[in-house]
Amino acid sequence: MPEQVFELKATWTGGLHGTGQLQADGFQTSISVPSEFDGPGVGTNPEEMLLGAAATCYIITLGTLLAREGIQSLELSSHIYVQNRPTMKVNAIVHRPLIPVPPHMTEAQLDKISKAAFRAEQTCMISKALRGNVHISVEPEIRISGA
Repeated sequence: MPEQVFELKATWTGGLHGTGQLQADGFQTSISVPSEFDGPGVGTNPEEMLLGAAATCYIITLGTLLAREGIQSLELSSHIYVQNRPTMKVNAIVHRPLIPVPPHMTEAQLDKISKAAFRAEQTCMISKALRGNVHISVEPEIRISGA
């Protein structure tokens, strides 16, 4: 398959306290430095965008793997840990998928689902791009439906 190209356009006005706009086929949003780093906190920021890329790649990959096991929906909470001083650095991303399963699942099926949660992180292209620079971990919760 030939290489796919995705485009994003950006504008920016100002320095640290400036604002900008991002636009791609799937979204348009305002951007700025987050208030936690002394910026205006308008719209989204690079930290949230990186977390969004990692989380969407992970949940899509996991959703695809879980569909093979009959699981059609799940939830995800992800966190990014950013060091601000002495230099800015992304230290870690943690994905916490909540996977609801029916009560009739066997131990073998539950084990397969748990392994899929970790395999999704290993095969997600964004995780692969970050590997070696950012620690990414997975803390799955498998919950019996109705429990």
